[in-house]
Amino acid sequence: MDITLLGTGAPPGLPRPDCSCAACARALGPGARAATSVLVDGVLLLDLTPGAALAAARAGRTLHGVRQVVLAHPHDGPLPGFPEDLPPAVRLPAGEEVVLLTGHRVRAVAPDSPGTGYAVTGPDGQRLLYLPPGAGPAGGRTDPRPVDLCLVDVIKRPDAVARLRADGAIGPATDLVAVHLDHDVPPGPELRRRLAAAGARAVPDGAAFSTEGPVPTPLVPRRTLVLGGARSGKSLEAERRLATFPDVVYAATGGERAGDAEWRERVRTHRERRPVGWSTEETRDPVPLLRAEGPPLLVDCLSLWLTAVMDTAGAWEEGRWRNGAATEVRRRIGELAGAIRTTPRTVVAVSNEVGSGVVPATPAGRRFRDELGRLNAAVATECEQVLLVVAGTVLPLRG
Repeated sequence: MDITLLGTGAPPGLPRPDCSCAACARALGPGARAATSVLVDGVLLLDLTPGAALAAARAGRTLHGVRQVVLAHPHDGPLPGFPEDLPPAVRLPAGEEVVLLTGHRVRAVAPDSPGTGYAVTGPDGQRLLYLPPGAGPAGGRTDPRPVDLCLVDVIKRPDAVARLRADGAIGPATDLVAVHLDHDVPPGPELRRRLAAAGARAVPDGAAFSTEGPVPTPLVPRRTLVLGGARSGKSLEAERRLATFPDVVYAATGGERAGDAEWRERVRTHRERRPVGWSTEETRDPVPLLRAEGPPLLVDCLSLWLTAVMDTAGAWEEGRWRNGAATEVRRRIGELAGAIRTTPRTVVAVSNEVGSGVVPATPAGRRFRDELGRLNAAVATECEQVLLVVAGTVLPLRG
């Protein structure tokens, strides 16, 4: 199938009318997006949006050959006007399938939010799944094969992408393209970076491509280190990087602290933020998890792991530090870095960056700062991607 995305934005478009946010202010020129609308082989139009005929002309296409128009976006008011030579726009009931004279099969898919999704099979057997804005699939699938192209709201519904992956609708050869793009994420490099972490991509309005041939989706880094200061957003960034994958294991290295109500509240907040399908392993030693086969692993955080290692080794006391504790701490750092080097899993690790602040007043504090710097450097060496989060802004250091 030949696909043309006449629009790739949210229903209000991007920039949004009368919105003064930074993302809308930057969505100019190539960054501007009309409401998502998809032209399939010149004969099927998924979603009728204002200016569809003009958008087709800008993309070097025409709507004169369209034989079926189906609605996916939820509409609160009257439908937009459309060229007189187009067939009437219809919304198929969930589960209903129509077959065009061209050989295209169009089946309505029930989403978990307003609107209608569509599964399209072309005469060549290539398959497309298109879901409305802010939507995921509502029920089980009838076809166990992965689709060739998936057009879905990746930014707002990473959990829907994870569910599609778990159900087998999205496979390694699926081209995952983000649509219904809104002002949640600034356009340009930041949007591309977030989508790449999900194995997805964005294309500009008017982009035309085929479901045949190699998939241009970026490869997801297998090992990523996320650094940052306190409340910088590093944990949120790490969680976001795995939000589109099912069955993630969250290795929490902080443990419990008896009598510390504030710490318990921090832990509770972290737990409630994690996706429902994730499992949590409370552990002071993530090495066995790193060495085992399994789903993606998020380790949060390495600085708390180092604290536990130094506690066990007695590394806070000067005498014990000089009499074997230093050797033990560095052995454990080497063991962890080695486990990351050889891990069979996709891993995202979080650590604090403390070397840029005030020099600690005590020898023990300076010792921890130095060893954390060594730990971060050792782990970074084994990671394809290293990120630094400052004031909620992600700065790629590698990858």
